[in-house]
Amino acid sequence: MSETMILIGARSNKQGTSLCAGKFGAEYLDVSSTVEMNIDDMTRLGLANGDSVRLTTPMGETVVRCKSRASKDLAAGIMFIAYGPHSSRLMGADTAGSGMPMSKSLDVEVEVLPAQPRPVGG
Repeated sequence: MSETMILIGARSNKQGTSLCAGKFGAEYLDVSSTVEMNIDDMTRLGLANGDSVRLTTPMGETVVRCKSRASKDLAAGIMFIAYGPHSSRLMGADTAGSGMPMSKSLDVEVEVLPAQPRPVGG
């Protein structure tokens, strides 16, 4: 099942502080590979925190984990992702002269991926 939603890419406090520790650190990799979604959207799509989704734009695609946000914090149909390798795969190279690729209000196709089996004892 897939659905079109709007993705907003931006910096976050956690992404910024974890970046100081290094782009290959566990915290940075975790925060930059997680998309935040409205909890009602996640429920409708049958998703739980930590489930994987494929995000696709005309520029590219990536697979990230999802994390719920309350409706008061993130409107239905809107998703947020912190800047990083995954968000960069979804943006084009056009910066409209600003030096920063367009990262706000990206139409993305959200595809729910099958649950991955969890390792025994893990």
